[in-house]
Amino acid sequence: MMNAGKLFILLGIIFVVIGLIWTFIGRLPGDISFKKGNFSFHFPIMTSIVVSIILTLVFYILGKFR
Repeated sequence: MMNAGKLFILLGIIFVVIGLIWTFIGRLPGDISFKKGNFSFHFPIMTSIVVSIILTLVFYILGKFR
């Protein structure tokens, strides 16, 4: 049961860090935004890359604990 508790603490810390990063990154340079009249389109390419790198690191670290 101790391992499950440590895992939940680690996941909580990871979610807090991701939440803080998500708050600060918002719209990064490299994200595509297009607005014309009533239509707007936003494709977060750089945000997707940053989130992908962060998730890769998180899963790598979690894999080390297994």
